[in-house]
Amino acid sequence: MSKKILAAITAMGLMAFAFAGCTTTEETEATSKSLTGNIALAGSTSMEKLCEAMSESFMTVNPGVTVTVEYTGSGAGIEAVTSGSVDIGDASRALKEDEIAGGLVENVVAIDGIAVITDTSNSVTDVTSEELAKIYTGEISNWSELGGADQPIVVIGREAGSGTRDAFEELLEVEDICAYAQELDSTGAVLAKVAATPGSIGYVSLDVLDDTVIGMKINGYEPTEEQILAGTYALQRPFVMATRGAISEQSEEVQAWFAYLNSAEGQEIIRAVGLIVPQ
Repeated sequence: MSKKILAAITAMGLMAFAFAGCTTTEETEATSKSLTGNIALAGSTSMEKLCEAMSESFMTVNPGVTVTVEYTGSGAGIEAVTSGSVDIGDASRALKEDEIAGGLVENVVAIDGIAVITDTSNSVTDVTSEELAKIYTGEISNWSELGGADQPIVVIGREAGSGTRDAFEELLEVEDICAYAQELDSTGAVLAKVAATPGSIGYVSLDVLDDTVIGMKINGYEPTEEQILAGTYALQRPFVMATRGAISEQSEEVQAWFAYLNSAEGQEIIRAVGLIVPQ
């Protein structure tokens, strides 16, 4: 995100706060300047665009705070926040019961769709949830079975521990029974591989979807924000920033981070990177 865009977003947010009577621009700036310290995040690669844009903007408003983010995958991020090596664990899936039982709090900061993608030469662009599940378990292995060309389906997915993979498999009820041809370690790698591989299918975070691939319809519905908000597009998941204990129990800097996420500026950034603000 360019500095001009970030500056515009920040200005918009501060004006919104002043108009709403929450605080004045001067009060916000004074509070921001008083913050000093560090915030460490680790986890989901799917959340990179959000975290990079948010941390850059947050540090512009709070120059005394340094935000660092490592993109290690959702599972590793949850392990890091559980062990106390980071303040926030990023997960592109809901927290599991045992993680919550272990003291983690699920802070949903955005909603993302999971786009199922195929290469641009594929004539099959619409599948049902049931057909998609059968593709990923190997029951359907050729595009001709779905009315397409006589071409083997190359099933591509994320590595074990990926939040995108966990959410995708859980939503389709195919946990631990998928037959992957390749397992890749980032959203960008899946996008590039599918774009370059005839007959392939994969899944990526909705915010990275571009014209190098086809975003497939699921049950007749396209992967768009409108369809996700309407509840008609089936593959959607939360973006979670997990903490050990409630936000109110965190450091002043971490509390300010979450306040910023929920501010007018923060919500504008969420939208700007292609995600949906939780209702």
